[in-house]
Amino acid sequence: MPKTRRGWIAALAIITGIGLLLFWIGFFTFGLAPENPPPGYFEYEHSFPLPDIILAIALIAAGVLMLRGKHLGMQIAHVCAGALIFLGLLDFSFNLQNGIYALSPADLLLNAFINFWCVFFGAILAVKCSASNRPGFDC
Repeated sequence: MPKTRRGWIAALAIITGIGLLLFWIGFFTFGLAPENPPPGYFEYEHSFPLPDIILAIALIAAGVLMLRGKHLGMQIAHVCAGALIFLGLLDFSFNLQNGIYALSPADLLLNAFINFWCVFFGAILAVKCSASNRPGFDC
């Protein structure tokens, strides 16, 4: 993969990892939760900080390694791709089934953007990292 494309993917991986961390900081400090959440909302959300923090660290590490030209960065990003897609689809399913998108325009915009970004960027990582694992590829 050309260095410029690898640089953009690396930067987006780092930004996504930081975004995950900032979301949880905001959730627990600034009240990003809806005013009237559906039953089970907090139980559901409180199951995510640990895996999301691990995913965030992995995305940041992958991005830094990719910027340094290390193939390991693409391999870690490839693992993160599946986690992002799963996270985005799981949240989309929960939000749709529990009316989160309909609570307010702010909830719709924030949650829809997060869900879309996780699936979209996860798919980009899956495709780009898969292509980078061909025999003879030099990151």
